[in-house]
Amino acid sequence: MPPRRDSQPSSQASSRSRETVRSGGASGKGRRRGLQWPRLPRPKKESLVTGGLFLIGALLGSTVLGLVWREPDRAGSDSLENTPATLAEKPRRPITVLVIGLDGERIGDAVNNAAPAGPPGADALLLVRVNPKGPLQVLNLPVELAVRIPGSSEPVGLGSLYQRGGVALTADVVRELVGLEPPRPDRFLVLPRSALRRIVDRVGGLELSPPQVMRYQDKAQKYKIDLQSGLQRLNGSQVEQLVRFRDPGLGDSGRRIDHQLVETGLRERFRQPEQVAQLPDLLRDLQGQVETNLSARESLSLLSAGLDDQRPIQFTRLSLKPANKDFGGLRQLDVPPGKALWKAP
Repeated sequence: MPPRRDSQPSSQASSRSRETVRSGGASGKGRRRGLQWPRLPRPKKESLVTGGLFLIGALLGSTVLGLVWREPDRAGSDSLENTPATLAEKPRRPITVLVIGLDGERIGDAVNNAAPAGPPGADALLLVRVNPKGPLQVLNLPVELAVRIPGSSEPVGLGSLYQRGGVALTADVVRELVGLEPPRPDRFLVLPRSALRRIVDRVGGLELSPPQVMRYQDKAQKYKIDLQSGLQRLNGSQVEQLVRFRDPGLGDSGRRIDHQLVETGLRERFRQPEQVAQLPDLLRDLQGQVETNLSARESLSLLSAGLDDQRPIQFTRLSLKPANKDFGGLRQLDVPPGKALWKAP
């Protein structure tokens, strides 16, 4: 894959364990009445079994939907101005979504368009907390973080978990790493590169300011990055170049900073009235292009809460130690034991 820069999934998925190790060493680590969401399924040996559990979780989610989101009142909705608040009713409590940015072109592809070549893995990992009474919070998780999983004698990269056990294994390890209480993360979204390009092009591009000239060419993949620095409007292919570029001096850390530019740019673009009106159509357009257990109604509710708040996104990045040769170039957390990695609202 072209150069990778910041916060990066062949064997069968291992069974879930509470002994997941934070940063390759120490072991990592609610239910509110009426608001219980279905847990993400545990990783199984057969993908069909895992898929069946996802379906069951979705069905269970529909039975408790009304406890988190009330049915919308459609009366007079056509006469309202297009604002984030008019999209849907906001959720009644904070909702955490695990976002997995794939280095593959499409969901279900057997191989990626990246280096090293192989099954698609996580090129970016985010935890997004949508709080109806607070600012939007985003935790950028380092894909190069060393973690231990059952069945592996050596630490593996956090970004490689999608290759090993899909969403279920990734969610289990992230839950233990960050110290989330089950059933969080409440929902997940897997976003391949084609879907990212589609989103950006559907909203007419993003006004972004790449921090430097970005050039890279991979003849084997027939992929080229060529971006100028400074404020400009980038289309979907150019935004993909921005998130894929890896500065040799900054590595994945610098890449996570570029990801934040895109995340902020998307939010600002979505908030514009003409784009708010198009969001339901955009969600329908993305069906089949992404993998998620969010319903359309839930997605609009989260967008309403995340876009309506006027405060900037609260980004959190984890402090890391230098790359460890003993861990194959992976990194460890540089955080005092017991310190919370992500503050709750």
